[in-house]
Amino acid sequence: MIRHVDVLIIGAGISGIGVACHLVREKTGRSFAILERRYAIGGTWDLFRYPGIRSDSDMLTFGYGFRPWNGTKVLSDGAGIREYVEDTAREYGVTDHIMFGRKGIRAEFDSATALWTVEALVEDTGITETWTARFLVGATGYYDYDRGFRPNFPGENNFRGQIVHPQHWPQDLDYEGKKVVVIGSGATAITLVPAMADKAAHITMLQRSPTYIQTLPAEDPVARVLGKARVPHKLAYRLGRTRNIALQRASFELSRRFPTVAKILIRSQIKLQVGNKIDMRHFTPDYNPWDQRLCVIPDGDLFEVLRTGRADIVTDTIATFTPAGIRTSSGRDIDADIVVTATGLNIQVAGGADILVDGTKVDLATTALYKGVVISGVPNHIIVLGYTNASWTLKADLAAEYFCRVLNTMRDNNHTSFSARAQISDIGEHSVMGESLTSGYIQRGDSMMPRQGTHGPWQVINSYYRDRTRLLKEDITDGILTFDRPVSEFRIRPADQVADRRSR
Repeated sequence: MIRHVDVLIIGAGISGIGVACHLVREKTGRSFAILERRYAIGGTWDLFRYPGIRSDSDMLTFGYGFRPWNGTKVLSDGAGIREYVEDTAREYGVTDHIMFGRKGIRAEFDSATALWTVEALVEDTGITETWTARFLVGATGYYDYDRGFRPNFPGENNFRGQIVHPQHWPQDLDYEGKKVVVIGSGATAITLVPAMADKAAHITMLQRSPTYIQTLPAEDPVARVLGKARVPHKLAYRLGRTRNIALQRASFELSRRFPTVAKILIRSQIKLQVGNKIDMRHFTPDYNPWDQRLCVIPDGDLFEVLRTGRADIVTDTIATFTPAGIRTSSGRDIDADIVVTATGLNIQVAGGADILVDGTKVDLATTALYKGVVISGVPNHIIVLGYTNASWTLKADLAAEYFCRVLNTMRDNNHTSFSARAQISDIGEHSVMGESLTSGYIQRGDSMMPRQGTHGPWQVINSYYRDRTRLLKEDITDGILTFDRPVSEFRIRPADQVADRRSR
Protein backbone atom coordinates (compact mmCIF):
# COMPACT_ATOMS: atom_id res chain seq x y z
CA MET A 1 0.00 0.00 0.00
CA ILE A 2 1.24 3.45 -0.92
CA ARG A 3 0.77 6.03 1.80
CA HIS A 4 0.40 9.64 0.73
CA VAL A 5 0.56 13.06 2.36
CA ASP A 6 1.13 16.54 1.03
CA VAL A 7 4.26 17.10 3.14
CA LEU A 8 6.57 14.33 4.33
CA ILE A 9 9.04 15.33 7.04
CA ILE A 10 12.06 13.14 7.76
CA GLY A 11 13.05 13.40 11.42
CA ALA A 12 11.13 14.16 14.64
CA GLY A 13 13.84 16.15 16.35
CA ILE A 14 13.71 19.83 17.17
CA SER A 15 13.76 20.74 13.45
CA GLY A 16 11.12 18.29 12.23
CA ILE A 17 8.71 19.06 15.05
CA GLY A 18 9.24 22.76 14.40
CA VAL A 19 8.38 22.43 10.71
CA ALA A 20 5.23 20.44 11.52
CA CYS A 21 4.08 23.01 14.07
CA HIS A 22 4.58 25.79 11.55
CA LEU A 23 2.48 23.91 8.99
CA VAL A 24 -0.33 24.00 11.53
CA ARG A 25 0.30 27.56 12.73
CA GLU A 26 0.56 29.09 9.26
CA LYS A 27 -2.71 27.45 8.16
CA THR A 28 -1.18 25.87 5.07
CA GLY A 29 -4.01 23.33 4.83
CA ARG A 30 -1.50 20.63 3.91
CA SER A 31 -1.62 17.11 5.27
CA PHE A 32 1.67 15.88 6.68
CA ALA A 33 3.46 12.99 8.31
CA ILE A 34 6.82 12.64 10.03
CA LEU A 35 9.02 9.58 9.60
CA GLU A 36 11.21 9.05 12.66
CA ARG A 37 13.76 6.28 12.89
CA ARG A 38 13.76 6.20 16.69
CA TYR A 39 10.80 5.44 18.94
CA ALA A 40 10.69 8.79 20.68
CA ILE A 41 10.56 12.47 19.86
CA GLY A 42 13.70 14.51 20.32
CA GLY A 43 16.33 13.47 17.78
CA THR A 44 19.72 14.44 19.21
CA TRP A 45 18.20 14.96 22.64
CA ASP A 46 16.83 11.43 22.71
CA LEU A 47 20.02 9.84 21.34
CA PHE A 48 22.58 11.43 23.65
CA ARG A 49 22.29 10.20 27.24
CA TYR A 50 25.77 10.79 28.68
CA PRO A 51 26.13 12.41 32.14
CA GLY A 52 25.44 16.14 32.14
CA ILE A 53 24.09 16.29 28.56
CA ARG A 54 22.87 19.85 28.01
CA SER A 55 22.39 22.52 25.38
CA ASP A 56 25.36 24.58 24.29
CA SER A 57 23.11 27.54 23.47
CA ASP A 58 20.92 29.58 25.79
CA MET A 59 17.35 28.32 25.92
CA LEU A 60 15.75 31.66 25.13
CA THR A 61 17.15 31.34 21.61
CA PHE A 62 17.33 27.55 21.42
CA GLY A 63 13.62 27.34 22.17
CA TYR A 64 11.06 27.88 19.42
CA GLY A 65 10.13 31.45 18.62
CA PHE A 66 6.43 30.54 18.70
CA ARG A 67 6.41 28.70 22.04
CA PRO A 68 8.15 30.14 25.13
CA TRP A 69 10.68 28.12 27.05
CA ASN A 70 9.57 27.83 30.68
CA GLY A 71 12.03 28.38 33.47
CA THR A 72 15.09 30.48 34.15
CA LYS A 73 17.83 27.98 33.24
CA VAL A 74 20.20 29.43 30.67
CA LEU A 75 21.43 26.01 29.51
CA SER A 76 18.98 23.14 29.84
CA ASP A 77 19.76 19.47 30.40
CA GLY A 78 18.84 16.96 27.74
CA ALA A 79 15.75 15.70 29.55
CA GLY A 80 14.38 19.23 29.81
CA ILE A 81 14.85 19.87 26.09
CA ARG A 82 13.27 16.53 25.20
CA GLU A 83 10.24 17.30 27.36
CA TYR A 84 9.93 20.77 25.81
CA VAL A 85 9.91 19.36 22.25
CA GLU A 86 7.43 16.63 23.21
CA ASP A 87 5.10 19.17 24.84
CA THR A 88 5.30 21.41 21.78
CA ALA A 89 4.38 18.52 19.46
CA ARG A 90 1.46 17.61 21.69
CA GLU A 91 0.19 21.18 21.93
CA TYR A 92 0.06 21.57 18.14
CA GLY A 93 -1.42 18.14 17.46
CA VAL A 94 1.73 16.88 15.76
CA THR A 95 2.38 13.73 17.80
CA ASP A 96 -0.33 11.69 16.07
CA HIS A 97 1.31 12.41 12.70
CA ILE A 98 4.61 10.75 13.63
CA MET A 99 5.43 7.30 12.28
CA PHE A 100 8.08 5.90 14.61
CA GLY A 101 10.60 3.21 13.73
CA ARG A 102 10.91 4.30 10.08
CA LYS A 103 14.24 5.08 8.45
CA GLY A 104 14.16 6.91 5.14
CA ILE A 105 16.51 5.10 2.75
CA ARG A 106 15.61 6.49 -0.68
CA ALA A 107 13.70 9.50 -1.98
CA GLU A 108 13.07 10.22 -5.66
CA PHE A 109 11.28 13.14 -7.27
CA ASP A 110 9.40 12.50 -10.52
CA SER A 111 8.93 15.64 -12.63
CA ALA A 112 6.11 14.07 -14.68
CA THR A 113 3.86 13.75 -11.64
CA ALA A 114 5.52 16.37 -9.40
CA LEU A 115 5.68 13.78 -6.65
CA TRP A 116 8.27 12.42 -4.25
CA THR A 117 8.37 8.67 -3.68
CA VAL A 118 10.10 7.73 -0.43
CA GLU A 119 11.13 4.27 0.68
CA ALA A 120 11.15 3.85 4.45
CA LEU A 121 12.62 0.84 6.20
CA VAL A 122 10.80 -0.43 9.29
CA GLU A 123 13.93 -1.64 11.02
CA ASP A 124 12.17 -3.90 13.52
CA THR A 125 10.61 -6.01 10.79
CA GLY A 126 12.80 -5.39 7.75
CA ILE A 127 9.71 -4.36 5.78
CA THR A 128 10.01 -1.42 3.37
CA GLU A 129 7.12 1.03 3.12
CA THR A 130 6.42 3.36 0.22
CA TRP A 131 5.28 6.92 0.74
CA THR A 132 4.44 9.60 -1.76
CA ALA A 133 4.31 13.32 -1.09
CA ARG A 134 4.16 16.60 -2.94
CA PHE A 135 6.85 18.06 -0.71
CA LEU A 136 9.77 16.60 1.19
CA VAL A 137 11.48 18.14 4.23
CA GLY A 138 14.91 16.97 5.36
CA ALA A 139 15.07 17.54 9.13
CA THR A 140 17.64 14.95 10.18
CA GLY A 141 20.45 17.36 11.06
CA TYR A 142 23.89 16.73 9.63
CA TYR A 143 25.58 13.96 11.57
CA ASP A 144 25.61 10.19 11.57
CA TYR A 145 23.45 8.75 14.36
CA ASP A 146 25.00 5.30 14.04
CA ARG A 147 28.68 6.16 14.27
CA GLY A 148 30.44 8.94 16.11
CA PHE A 149 33.96 9.89 15.07
CA ARG A 150 36.36 7.54 16.77
CA PRO A 151 40.09 7.50 15.84
CA ASN A 152 42.00 4.25 16.22
CA PHE A 153 44.59 4.84 18.93
CA PRO A 154 47.91 2.96 19.07
CA GLY A 155 47.90 0.13 21.60
CA GLU A 156 44.24 0.45 22.57
CA ASN A 157 43.78 -3.32 22.38
CA ASN A 158 46.23 -3.62 25.27
CA PHE A 159 44.11 -1.41 27.54
CA ARG A 160 42.54 -3.45 30.38
CA GLY A 161 39.81 -0.89 31.07
CA GLN A 162 36.69 0.17 29.19
CA ILE A 163 36.52 2.57 26.20
CA VAL A 164 33.24 4.46 25.72
CA HIS A 165 32.02 6.90 23.08
CA PRO A 166 29.51 9.50 24.39
CA GLN A 167 27.20 9.02 21.40
CA HIS A 168 26.55 5.45 22.56
CA TRP A 169 26.74 5.80 26.33
CA PRO A 170 26.07 2.54 28.25
CA GLN A 171 23.29 3.31 30.70
CA ASP A 172 24.73 0.82 33.18
CA LEU A 173 28.26 2.28 33.11
CA ASP A 174 29.59 2.41 36.68
CA TYR A 175 32.33 5.01 37.05
CA GLU A 176 32.00 5.61 40.80
CA GLY A 177 35.39 5.51 42.50
CA LYS A 178 37.19 4.94 39.20
CA LYS A 179 39.84 6.84 37.31
CA VAL A 180 38.44 8.36 34.13
CA VAL A 181 40.15 9.99 31.16
CA VAL A 182 38.02 12.06 28.77
CA ILE A 183 39.72 12.55 25.39
CA GLY A 184 38.59 15.77 23.74
CA SER A 185 38.14 19.48 24.28
CA GLY A 186 34.77 20.30 22.72
CA ALA A 187 31.29 20.77 24.13
CA THR A 188 30.88 17.09 25.07
CA ALA A 189 34.19 16.85 26.92
CA ILE A 190 33.69 20.04 28.93
CA THR A 191 30.24 18.80 29.91
CA LEU A 192 31.36 15.31 30.94
CA VAL A 193 34.26 16.33 33.17
CA PRO A 194 32.30 18.32 35.80
CA ALA A 195 29.31 15.94 35.54
CA MET A 196 31.43 12.87 36.34
CA ALA A 197 33.81 14.49 38.84
CA ASP A 198 31.58 14.00 41.89
CA LYS A 199 31.52 10.20 41.57
CA ALA A 200 34.81 9.40 39.86
CA ALA A 201 37.95 8.92 41.95
CA HIS A 202 39.64 11.33 39.58
CA ILE A 203 38.98 12.57 36.06
CA THR A 204 41.46 13.88 33.50
CA MET A 205 40.55 15.88 30.42
CA LEU A 206 43.14 15.00 27.77
CA GLN A 207 43.04 17.43 24.87
CA ARG A 208 45.14 17.58 21.74
CA SER A 209 44.55 21.34 21.54
CA PRO A 210 42.62 23.90 23.63
CA THR A 211 39.18 25.34 22.95
CA TYR A 212 37.75 28.77 23.70
CA ILE A 213 35.39 28.46 26.67
CA GLN A 214 33.03 31.08 28.00
CA THR A 215 31.03 31.05 31.24
CA LEU A 216 27.34 31.83 31.37
CA PRO A 217 25.19 32.09 34.52
CA ALA A 218 23.26 28.89 35.22
CA GLU A 219 20.15 30.94 36.01
CA ASP A 220 19.11 33.94 33.92
CA PRO A 221 19.09 36.89 36.37
CA VAL A 222 16.90 39.06 34.13
CA ALA A 223 14.33 36.27 33.69
CA ARG A 224 14.18 35.83 37.47
CA VAL A 225 13.58 39.56 37.97
CA LEU A 226 10.87 39.63 35.31
CA GLY A 227 9.24 36.59 36.88
CA LYS A 228 9.13 38.22 40.28
CA ALA A 229 7.70 41.36 38.69
CA ARG A 230 4.91 39.21 37.20
CA VAL A 231 5.69 40.27 33.65
CA PRO A 232 3.54 38.13 31.30
CA HIS A 233 5.47 35.03 30.36
CA LYS A 234 5.22 35.47 26.59
CA LEU A 235 6.40 39.06 26.83
CA ALA A 236 9.31 38.12 29.10
CA TYR A 237 10.31 35.37 26.69
CA ARG A 238 10.18 37.72 23.72
CA LEU A 239 12.24 40.36 25.51
CA GLY A 240 14.83 37.84 26.69
CA ARG A 241 15.03 36.20 23.27
CA THR A 242 15.57 39.55 21.53
CA ARG A 243 18.31 40.44 24.02
CA ASN A 244 20.13 37.13 23.66
CA ILE A 245 19.99 37.14 19.86
CA ALA A 246 21.64 40.56 19.95
CA LEU A 247 24.27 39.38 22.45
CA GLN A 248 25.07 36.28 20.38
CA ARG A 249 25.52 38.35 17.26
CA ALA A 250 27.59 40.99 19.03
CA SER A 251 29.92 38.33 20.47
CA PHE A 252 30.40 36.75 17.06
CA GLU A 253 31.00 40.07 15.29
CA LEU A 254 33.49 41.17 17.94
CA SER A 255 35.40 37.91 17.54
CA ARG A 256 35.55 38.19 13.75
CA ARG A 257 36.40 41.88 13.55
CA PHE A 258 38.62 42.24 16.62
CA PRO A 259 39.97 38.76 17.41
CA THR A 260 42.77 40.05 19.64
CA VAL A 261 40.29 41.90 21.85
CA ALA A 262 38.03 38.84 21.99
CA LYS A 263 40.97 36.63 23.01
CA ILE A 264 41.90 38.99 25.84
CA LEU A 265 38.33 39.13 27.16
CA ILE A 266 37.85 35.35 27.07
CA ARG A 267 41.22 34.57 28.64
CA SER A 268 40.71 37.19 31.35
CA GLN A 269 37.40 35.63 32.32
CA ILE A 270 38.98 32.17 32.51
CA LYS A 271 41.97 33.41 34.51
CA LEU A 272 39.69 34.86 37.17
CA GLN A 273 38.03 31.47 37.63
CA VAL A 274 40.92 29.00 37.49
CA GLY A 275 43.37 31.05 39.56
CA ASN A 276 47.15 30.85 39.44
CA LYS A 277 47.63 27.10 39.91
CA ILE A 278 46.45 26.10 36.44
CA ASP A 279 48.57 26.86 33.38
CA MET A 280 46.67 29.11 30.97
CA ARG A 281 48.21 27.33 27.99
CA HIS A 282 45.43 24.76 28.44
CA PHE A 283 42.97 27.52 27.48
CA THR A 284 44.96 29.26 24.75
CA PRO A 285 44.01 27.91 21.30
CA ASP A 286 46.20 28.57 18.26
CA TYR A 287 43.23 29.92 16.28
CA ASN A 288 40.94 32.92 16.64
CA PRO A 289 37.61 32.85 18.50
CA TRP A 290 34.82 31.46 16.30
CA ASP A 291 37.21 29.83 13.84
CA GLN A 292 35.72 26.87 15.70
CA ARG A 293 32.50 26.96 17.70
CA LEU A 294 32.93 28.69 21.06
CA CYS A 295 31.97 26.46 24.00
CA VAL A 296 29.93 27.64 26.98
CA ILE A 297 29.61 26.30 30.52
CA PRO A 298 27.17 27.22 33.33
CA ASP A 299 28.59 28.98 36.39
CA GLY A 300 32.12 27.93 35.45
CA ASP A 301 31.50 24.32 36.54
CA LEU A 302 34.50 22.97 34.60
CA PHE A 303 36.83 25.55 36.10
CA GLU A 304 35.54 24.80 39.58
CA VAL A 305 36.41 21.08 39.45
CA LEU A 306 39.82 21.89 37.99
CA ARG A 307 40.52 24.48 40.68
CA THR A 308 39.57 22.13 43.51
CA GLY A 309 41.66 19.26 42.13
CA ARG A 310 38.79 16.83 41.49
CA ALA A 311 39.83 16.95 37.84
CA ASP A 312 42.90 17.96 35.90
CA ILE A 313 43.62 18.93 32.32
CA VAL A 314 46.46 17.71 30.09
CA THR A 315 47.28 19.22 26.70
CA ASP A 316 49.20 16.62 24.73
CA THR A 317 48.83 13.99 22.05
CA ILE A 318 48.48 10.23 22.61
CA ALA A 319 51.59 8.14 21.98
CA THR A 320 49.92 4.86 22.94
CA PHE A 321 47.42 3.19 25.20
CA THR A 322 48.97 1.04 27.90
CA PRO A 323 47.35 -1.76 29.92
CA ALA A 324 46.82 0.74 32.76
CA GLY A 325 45.84 3.83 30.79
CA ILE A 326 47.38 6.27 28.31
CA ARG A 327 50.96 7.40 27.65
CA THR A 328 51.22 10.84 26.08
CA SER A 329 53.77 11.94 23.50
CA SER A 330 55.69 13.81 26.19
CA GLY A 331 56.07 10.56 28.17
CA ARG A 332 53.43 11.15 30.85
CA ASP A 333 51.44 8.11 31.99
CA ILE A 334 47.79 8.71 32.88
CA ASP A 335 46.13 5.86 34.76
CA ALA A 336 42.56 5.05 33.77
CA ASP A 337 39.86 2.50 34.44
CA ILE A 338 37.57 4.12 31.83
CA VAL A 339 38.48 6.16 28.76
CA VAL A 340 35.77 8.30 27.16
CA THR A 341 36.46 9.23 23.54
CA ALA A 342 34.68 12.58 23.19
CA THR A 343 36.33 12.91 19.80
CA GLY A 344 33.45 14.28 17.76
CA LEU A 345 30.88 13.49 15.12
CA ASN A 346 30.71 12.15 11.60
CA ILE A 347 28.83 14.19 9.03
CA GLN A 348 25.86 12.58 7.29
CA VAL A 349 23.20 14.44 5.30
CA ALA A 350 19.60 13.29 4.82
CA GLY A 351 20.06 10.58 7.44
CA GLY A 352 22.06 8.59 4.90
CA ALA A 353 19.18 8.32 2.40
CA ASP A 354 19.78 8.56 -1.34
CA ILE A 355 18.12 11.55 -3.02
CA LEU A 356 17.27 11.28 -6.70
CA VAL A 357 15.59 13.51 -9.27
CA ASP A 358 14.14 11.75 -12.33
CA GLY A 359 16.37 8.73 -11.79
CA THR A 360 19.63 10.64 -11.26
CA LYS A 361 21.23 10.59 -7.82
CA VAL A 362 21.93 14.03 -6.41
CA ASP A 363 25.54 14.68 -5.45
CA LEU A 364 25.13 17.28 -2.73
CA ALA A 365 28.76 18.39 -3.05
CA THR A 366 27.93 19.79 -6.50
CA THR A 367 24.91 21.77 -5.32
CA ALA A 368 24.35 25.08 -3.55
CA LEU A 369 21.61 26.19 -1.16
CA TYR A 370 19.16 28.88 -2.20
CA LYS A 371 18.67 31.12 0.85
CA GLY A 372 20.20 28.32 2.93
CA VAL A 373 17.03 26.23 2.53
CA VAL A 374 16.45 24.93 -1.03
CA ILE A 375 18.97 22.57 -2.67
CA SER A 376 19.71 23.67 -6.22
CA GLY A 377 18.09 21.40 -8.79
CA VAL A 378 15.97 19.50 -6.25
CA PRO A 379 12.27 20.46 -6.61
CA ASN A 380 9.69 20.58 -3.82
CA HIS A 381 12.28 19.98 -1.15
CA ILE A 382 13.78 21.94 1.71
CA ILE A 383 16.61 21.04 4.05
CA VAL A 384 16.70 22.40 7.60
CA LEU A 385 20.22 23.28 8.75
CA GLY A 386 20.60 25.43 11.83
CA TYR A 387 23.27 27.99 12.58
CA THR A 388 26.85 27.08 13.38
CA ASN A 389 27.53 30.42 15.07
CA ALA A 390 24.28 30.79 17.04
CA SER A 391 21.38 28.67 18.27
CA TRP A 392 20.33 25.97 15.80
CA THR A 393 16.63 26.67 16.27
CA LEU A 394 16.85 30.30 15.17
CA LYS A 395 17.54 29.21 11.59
CA ALA A 396 15.26 26.16 11.81
CA ASP A 397 12.34 28.45 12.72
CA LEU A 398 13.09 30.79 9.81
CA ALA A 399 13.41 27.89 7.35
CA ALA A 400 10.06 26.43 8.46
CA GLU A 401 8.26 29.74 8.23
CA TYR A 402 9.75 30.41 4.80
CA PHE A 403 8.59 26.97 3.63
CA CYS A 404 5.06 27.82 4.73
CA ARG A 405 5.24 31.10 2.78
CA VAL A 406 6.21 29.12 -0.32
CA LEU A 407 3.39 26.62 0.21
CA ASN A 408 0.79 29.32 0.66
CA THR A 409 2.04 31.17 -2.43
CA MET A 410 1.71 27.96 -4.44
CA ARG A 411 -1.80 27.35 -3.09
CA ASP A 412 -2.92 30.86 -3.99
CA ASN A 413 -1.52 30.59 -7.52
CA ASN A 414 -2.32 26.94 -8.26
CA HIS A 415 1.32 25.92 -8.56
CA THR A 416 2.39 22.29 -8.22
CA SER A 417 6.17 22.50 -7.85
CA PHE A 418 8.97 24.90 -6.97
CA SER A 419 12.70 24.73 -7.57
CA ALA A 420 15.83 26.85 -7.69
CA ARG A 421 18.61 26.18 -10.18
CA ALA A 422 22.15 27.39 -9.64
CA GLN A 423 24.57 28.22 -12.44
CA ILE A 424 28.17 27.01 -12.24
CA SER A 425 29.24 30.54 -11.39
CA ASP A 426 26.87 30.53 -8.37
CA ILE A 427 28.66 27.61 -6.68
CA GLY A 428 31.83 28.13 -4.65
CA GLU A 429 34.67 25.85 -3.61
CA HIS A 430 34.01 25.39 0.11
CA SER A 431 31.07 23.65 1.76
CA VAL A 432 28.33 25.68 3.40
CA MET A 433 30.10 25.19 6.74
CA GLY A 434 33.71 24.56 5.81
CA GLU A 435 34.59 28.15 4.94
CA SER A 436 33.39 29.65 8.22
CA LEU A 437 34.55 27.02 10.74
CA THR A 438 37.66 24.84 10.95
CA SER A 439 36.28 22.24 13.40
CA GLY A 440 37.40 18.68 12.68
CA TYR A 441 33.95 17.25 12.00
CA ILE A 442 33.19 20.02 9.50
CA GLN A 443 36.46 19.48 7.64
CA ARG A 444 35.89 15.70 7.57
CA GLY A 445 32.41 16.19 6.14
CA ASP A 446 33.34 18.78 3.52
CA SER A 447 32.82 16.41 0.58
CA MET A 448 29.28 15.52 1.69
CA MET A 449 27.78 18.99 2.09
CA PRO A 450 26.37 21.47 -0.43
CA ARG A 451 28.79 24.22 -1.51
CA GLN A 452 28.82 27.77 -0.29
CA GLY A 453 27.40 30.14 -2.89
CA THR A 454 29.48 32.86 -4.49
CA HIS A 455 26.92 35.64 -4.28
CA GLY A 456 23.35 36.71 -3.55
CA PRO A 457 20.77 34.21 -2.29
CA TRP A 458 23.18 31.31 -2.89
CA GLN A 459 25.39 32.46 -0.04
CA VAL A 460 24.72 30.98 3.40
CA ILE A 461 25.24 34.06 5.57
CA ASN A 462 24.74 32.70 9.13
CA SER A 463 23.17 35.94 10.30
CA TYR A 464 19.77 35.81 11.97
CA TYR A 465 18.94 39.44 11.22
CA ARG A 466 19.79 39.19 7.52
CA ASP A 467 18.16 35.77 7.17
CA ARG A 468 14.98 37.07 8.80
CA THR A 469 14.71 39.71 6.09
CA ARG A 470 15.72 37.32 3.32
CA LEU A 471 13.33 34.51 4.31
CA LEU A 472 10.38 36.34 5.82
CA LYS A 473 10.27 39.75 4.11
CA GLU A 474 11.64 39.44 0.58
CA ASP A 475 9.29 38.57 -2.27
CA ILE A 476 8.90 34.81 -2.79
CA THR A 477 8.70 35.26 -6.56
CA ASP A 478 12.18 36.67 -7.18
CA GLY A 479 12.81 34.93 -10.50
CA ILE A 480 15.35 32.50 -9.04
CA LEU A 481 12.84 30.36 -7.17
CA THR A 482 10.57 29.21 -10.01
CA PHE A 483 7.13 27.59 -10.00
CA ASP A 484 5.32 25.21 -12.35
CA ARG A 485 1.62 24.61 -12.85
CA PRO A 486 0.23 21.06 -12.85
CA VAL A 487 1.61 18.91 -15.69
CA SER A 488 -0.52 15.84 -14.98
CA GLU A 489 -3.12 14.45 -12.61
CA PHE A 490 -2.06 11.79 -10.13
CA ARG A 491 -4.87 10.32 -8.09
CA ILE A 492 -3.99 8.57 -4.85
CA ARG A 493 -5.54 7.67 -1.55
CA PRO A 494 -6.42 10.74 0.51
CA ALA A 495 -4.45 11.38 3.68
CA ASP A 496 -7.32 10.47 5.98
CA GLN A 497 -7.22 6.91 4.64
CA VAL A 498 -3.60 6.35 5.57
CA ALA A 499 -3.47 3.25 7.74
CA ASP A 500 -1.04 1.65 10.14
CA ARG A 501 -0.16 4.77 12.04
CA ARG A 502 2.41 4.00 14.66
CA SER A 503 2.91 6.00 17.81
CA ARG A 504 4.59 5.55 21.13
